[in-house]
Amino acid sequence: MKCVQAGNMSTGRFSHLLRGAWLLWLWQAVFVVGTGGKLWEVPSGDFTSSSNLSESLQWEPHCQYRHLQDRVRITADVPPRLDGTWVSIRCEVRPGPEFLTRSYTFHPSRHFQALQHYYADSGCEDPAYTLLIRGKIRPRQASWITRGGTESEHHLSKVGIVVHSLAAKQRLASRLPPSCVSLSLGRAVPGKLFELYNTRAGRGCLAALGFSMMEMDLVRVETQHHNHRGKVQELFLGDIHTDWTQRTQYRPTGYQQPLQNAMHHIHPCPVCALVYRSTEQRPPVLPRSAAAPLSLAGRWVSQRCETRPTVLFLTRDFTFNPDQHAWEGIYRHYSDPACSQPTFTLRASGHYAQGNPSAKLSGASEFVFKVTQVRVTAMEESTAKLLNSTRPGKCGRAGGWEVGSEQDLTPTDGCTVLGIKLPHKEYELFKTESDHRKHPLLFIGERPTDGSSADRPLKRPTSFQAPMVLCTAGGTQSSRSGVSSKQVQSAASGTEALAQLMVLVFGSALCSWLCGY
Repeated sequence: MKCVQAGNMSTGRFSHLLRGAWLLWLWQAVFVVGTGGKLWEVPSGDFTSSSNLSESLQWEPHCQYRHLQDRVRITADVPPRLDGTWVSIRCEVRPGPEFLTRSYTFHPSRHFQALQHYYADSGCEDPAYTLLIRGKIRPRQASWITRGGTESEHHLSKVGIVVHSLAAKQRLASRLPPSCVSLSLGRAVPGKLFELYNTRAGRGCLAALGFSMMEMDLVRVETQHHNHRGKVQELFLGDIHTDWTQRTQYRPTGYQQPLQNAMHHIHPCPVCALVYRSTEQRPPVLPRSAAAPLSLAGRWVSQRCETRPTVLFLTRDFTFNPDQHAWEGIYRHYSDPACSQPTFTLRASGHYAQGNPSAKLSGASEFVFKVTQVRVTAMEESTAKLLNSTRPGKCGRAGGWEVGSEQDLTPTDGCTVLGIKLPHKEYELFKTESDHRKHPLLFIGERPTDGSSADRPLKRPTSFQAPMVLCTAGGTQSSRSGVSSKQVQSAASGTEALAQLMVLVFGSALCSWLCGY
């Protein structure tokens, strides 16, 4: 079934790419499987033992390592060890927007209990309702699509709801169909648990809430080993689709922001303690934080190797010059979840304009970004060959792609095979906060799950990507790549197109070989 699905995904708009790249990707597949590498190595049955995959962060050390505390070493267990309680470290924002905190407890029997506390505000200070979810999870096999992740099956046994105020009850009633209101909410009083779902009942009321636990179908657990501060464990569960109508059926290929193990978390973490002690009747009320003025000046970098839907691993490195309203974004893409095997680097620049404060997310501001220049560097031979297969005038200098050599896509108005069109405009959402060590954090709008661009106001994000940390304040320092700080995010949709394209081609070739298609 997995092979049929991968083959079907590679047809349609990607079919014209298969002719030139099929043999190249097939060779890579044979090489990986033949050498026993972990890439795309998928067991046929359930796991019976664990193997430790030791991963070290190997990016630009002069900036990232300063904020990753003593060159953190990261390991990931396959299959993941889930036992324990995992909690949110901040108020989480899901597409919609929805505001929530989570506390998930897993038992050795594979049963789990999950608490999802939803709020009426973006600071998680005004609890609206809590969902109590019980079920069972069974890890199955290494993911075909997301390297380093584990595919799992989950089964729900019960879902209950506790409404925390009459105002929240009225808001819920306006979203749910009349049958759900009369059955579940009609007799509901604040603080009392009412059942929304059990194994004998349908899921109509859950779907109306946009509720799904499909996030449990993709799991990864990372352990950060700090030299002097012990360890921190994080649980990555599957991403939530940015389109509300798709979220209940979407099978994740990326991750949400991680939960931290309640026993092994970053200290201090006052939110962790509040969420850990919460119950369905007593949701955590997070302390009010002082509003941070939005100041983009300087250089901002990823705190970790980041994962996007459809097998995209990358780090981001942005520089803003507010005096000239200019920005530059460097996206370094990798083939592995440790960001140690580079595939290509994209450098985009342009100008931006700040708009009004967001009406949907308190403390966030609307922006419009314009991309005027994009440069790409192939970091491996297969990427260079793929780009050289494009038609003249459609993606940089025809036949001129070489490993390590940067090409400007501006003369060809972008690159059709990458989905980059220049100039390009996107509608953005930014927010700044401070972490537990008072380091400034920058939150940038989450990219659409379907790989499209936020090129219209109606497609402006309503949730955020992983936060970036301020590396260098001010707008005058050059990045290590030799690019000036004059000139963060608009070209992300185009860059993701290449990663998705490469994965689909690779997946189709590998499946054709293994499945006999």
